[in-house]
Amino acid sequence: MQAGRVLGVDPGLNITGYGVLEVSPGGPRLIEAGIVRGGDRGEIARRVEAIWEGVTEVIAAFEPTALALEALYAHYKHPRTALLMGHARGVICLAGAQAGIPVVSYSATQVKRILTGSGRADKGQVQRAIQRELGLAQLPQPADVADALAVALCHYYLQGRRQPTANR
Repeated sequence: MQAGRVLGVDPGLNITGYGVLEVSPGGPRLIEAGIVRGGDRGEIARRVEAIWEGVTEVIAAFEPTALALEALYAHYKHPRTALLMGHARGVICLAGAQAGIPVVSYSATQVKRILTGSGRADKGQVQRAIQRELGLAQLPQPADVADALAVALCHYYLQGRRQPTANR
């Protein structure tokens, strides 16, 4: 993968996690990670506006060359969750498109498989993989940030056709 920055995003209507990785020949390096709050109450239009504004600010501040986000998964028992998540993903994709950066989606099982070797890895396994790959002193928290960093790392490995240290 060419040098640049990858913005990983874990879309959520209440909390959207993000992580920015600097990509260089020496490997990925964490630049910034955090959350954007859409709120847990109120009109859906105001909530997605807050997500769009937050992601747009992150893009403007860190100038990523790619935006990677988790693909939408719809469980037949919870279709409403998928519909609501679609709103968040939509404005995140819009923010990337308006900034002129490629937007790429990865399934949760693909992200887990790339980072841990198992598409059924639990959150703790994924967090430890992120900690190891980025040389972090502590596990990434909260889970929304960890998931965003995981999707950014997945993009890094797939675009550069590299393997995480655990898979070498």
